Amino acid sequence: MPDTRLAQVLDVAAMRALEAALIAAGISAEALMEQAGRAVGEWARRLGAGRAVTVLCGPGNNGGDGYVAARYLMEHGVPVTVVAAREASTRAARNARALYSGAVVGPEALPKGEVLVDCLFGSGLTRALSEDLFVLLITLAESHPQRLAVDLPSCIEADSGACLNPGLPEFNLTIALGAWKHAHWTMPAAPLMGALRLVDIGVAAVPGAVQLLGKPQITAPAADAHKYQRGLLAIVAGQMPGAALLSAEAAQRAGAGYVKLLAPTRPEGVPPALVCETGDLAALDDPRIKAVLVGPGLGRDAAAAARLAAVLAKDHPAVIDADALMLLRPDMPGSAPCVLTPHDGEMAALEAAHGLPGTGLRRGRAQALAEASGAVVLLKGPDSLIAAPGGEITLAPRASTWLSVAGSGDVLAGMIASRLAVHGDAHLAAREGLWLHGEAARLAGPAFTAGELAAKTTLALRAALL
Repeated sequence: MPDTRLAQVLDVAAMRALEAALIAAGISAEALMEQAGRAVGEWARRLGAGRAVTVLCGPGNNGGDGYVAARYLMEHGVPVTVVAAREASTRAARNARALYSGAVVGPEALPKGEVLVDCLFGSGLTRALSEDLFVLLITLAESHPQRLAVDLPSCIEADSGACLNPGLPEFNLTIALGAWKHAHWTMPAAPLMGALRLVDIGVAAVPGAVQLLGKPQITAPAADAHKYQRGLLAIVAGQMPGAALLSAEAAQRAGAGYVKLLAPTRPEGVPPALVCETGDLAALDDPRIKAVLVGPGLGRDAAAAARLAAVLAKDHPAVIDADALMLLRPDMPGSAPCVLTPHDGEMAALEAAHGLPGTGLRRGRAQALAEASGAVVLLKGPDSLIAAPGGEITLAPRASTWLSVAGSGDVLAGMIASRLAVHGDAHLAAREGLWLHGEAARLAGPAFTAGELAAKTTLALRAALL
């Protein structure tokens, strides 16, 4: 089984409590610093391939990690210079400073090298750097082509992902210590951090902690499976059927055994493998239907609202996306498992409809909507996340920026709906669909169309098969 400790995403308070628990159990702060700092030193050595490293140390334990890393580098024959921006102020940091016998210079020295290791401030920072420290960081970053941040780049607020100083340089690598922090996966900070690596220092798992989305474990159909056992998915089309056709292509490739398009009139371009029924939505009475997708290309007029109401009245497990989200109201019928897939604009409309304030961090807003609606909420964006009623939150790793293309959301909705038809678990379907979406984008490469993204669903599913 995967180690859930290594997938948990913690706020600063929780991380401090875990470190305190380790110390109370007999592991000294100095021992934890030694473990973290030596791992940082090894990553810096690899990043610079043995060339000169500059370590920028602040006054706290993040700076102490830097002194340990510098000692490790010196022991391994790597030229290293420590820039002490401020004198070490904690006991563990002072001990690490005393054990380091190499060159230490003041902030006026401005050495040059291949790698800059930012150990100025870590995850506890909540206010902007003073002008002198920020200028120092920027100046050193400009003179080092490779930049490594320890835990987080200085100037980043760990819990929110806010950039406390504008103009922070980009880093090539960020080494998270002990556990992931929210900023590692949250805009606007996440894109500044480069590649991400986690150093395990032995912290315990926190019950109910936010989790990082991992690869799902999907099984192939049973030996005696037929199309209805694998799941019948109905996709309700509307004014712009092209979006529903994109959803259908992705759904057919994501595991459902039977995908059926329900459209007012037969649209052009329906592939032979896709069954299309036209007219009213009497087909929704089929008891073999395991899930319904409504929203892509639905429209927002009275006819679209009537189609949405008809879907909800049948109370099938559902994925509600796109236009349907703008029409959805709390008093509409339905109690079956449901996934809502809003982007930021649709999220605001849903919050207004449910009487929610729409303020605060994205994860808190998504959780509030999940509780108010009783649905799983997949809040889309460059830092997509999933919130389930009951409090479980999952953050998605950074995905390809080429996903910012028309029709990408329709493909995602089709993937989620397909997985929902397979097993009926809305929360699991959202996680599986979101992972498949990111993997399909990785496989598609740069500058793909939504159709090309949908076509990669088969390969993405293959990667998740047990």
